[in-house]
Amino acid sequence: MKTKKNNEEKKKISLALQIFIALVLGIIAGLILQGNAEFTIKYIKPFGTIFLNLVKFIVGPIVLFSIMAGILSLKDIKKVGMIGGTTLVYYFCTTAIAITLGLIFGNVFKGFFPSIATADLSYEVSSSSSFMDVIVNIFPSNFLAPISEANMLQVIVMALLLGFSIILLGPKGERAIPTVNLLNDIFMRCMELILKLSPIGVFCLLVPVVAENGASIIGSLAMVLLVAYICYIVHAVVVYSIAVFSIGKINPLKFFKGMLPAIMFAFSSASSVGTLPLNLECTEKLGASKEISSFVLPLGATINMDGTAIYQGVCAIFIASCYGIDLSFSQMITIVLTATLASIGTAGVPGAGMVMLAMVLKSVGLPVDGIALVAGVDRIFDMGRTTLNITGDASCAIVVSSLIGKKKKKVIK
Repeated sequence: MKTKKNNEEKKKISLALQIFIALVLGIIAGLILQGNAEFTIKYIKPFGTIFLNLVKFIVGPIVLFSIMAGILSLKDIKKVGMIGGTTLVYYFCTTAIAITLGLIFGNVFKGFFPSIATADLSYEVSSSSSFMDVIVNIFPSNFLAPISEANMLQVIVMALLLGFSIILLGPKGERAIPTVNLLNDIFMRCMELILKLSPIGVFCLLVPVVAENGASIIGSLAMVLLVAYICYIVHAVVVYSIAVFSIGKINPLKFFKGMLPAIMFAFSSASSVGTLPLNLECTEKLGASKEISSFVLPLGATINMDGTAIYQGVCAIFIASCYGIDLSFSQMITIVLTATLASIGTAGVPGAGMVMLAMVLKSVGLPVDGIALVAGVDRIFDMGRTTLNITGDASCAIVVSSLIGKKKKKVIK
């Protein structure tokens, strides 16, 4: 009987392999249906949208109850503050490194960028919030709206307030802990059911993208895309590998292998928030603390934008070169600071990087109309930058878990 069970387990294909197969099939199907983009958008994309909607439906409750459960298990408000502070420092440092890397590589390869005419360019920028608006929007004005809108910063604030309130109630509040844990378990199980549909979702989301953005569109901007993707890979291989190896005490190969399901899903969906449930699962399997992951990852899906920062650096150099403008050192420093600060409050959804790019271009006086040069292939950029964003979130969960774990041990000694 045991041998039969073992054979059945061996026959089961891992989720990572299922998603990879779906990814490959999606690219092949997209290339085959390249002349029928309308068909893929009308009849294939809706099934991918249904899957993404299910994922978004579960994200709000999972973040709310998993953070509350994590806070209640820590039983210490100061410890939550320590986790939050460490997380913010890590995110800001890696984002600053990412934008710097994007600017360096952009300048190195500037001579290879295509020269595209900028006459009659126009691009309508989505409204971007002021710094004070971002601060105000962190705090919810309605109990249900943050969950229904998947506003992660507001959900995190809700979870912190409710979790702290239960702790401060003392013995009376302890009666609420089993209920919070039960609700957390229910939504986690619901998430597992939804994630089983990942391969179908990946296939249906990827086919229209490949069919719509064929080789002819990508061709003219191939060098810009290549430079961005080189930066994504270098940042992941160097920065995250050093972080997880030196601080997280995990072999980088083990880290990236464990992250494969989330990486492939992020690449096909281009949604940090949508990838969150899968990212939680991957980081926990890699040994990250559940209570820390449930706090670090939702925060990262909202404010950690390493991939987006690289995209902005490369695109700023490319747009400037098309207009015949050479950016000064002080302008590049301004881009680094603007991109790092602008990452706060930017939604982890497809296309959010365009709003941030507009802010970066404005900060150094570059024409915002230049966004039209890269808008046609933004989705291709987005797939890579989202993948890097969620990998950075996971590396932070590993690093913070290791640091907080060490501090726990020191306290015990």
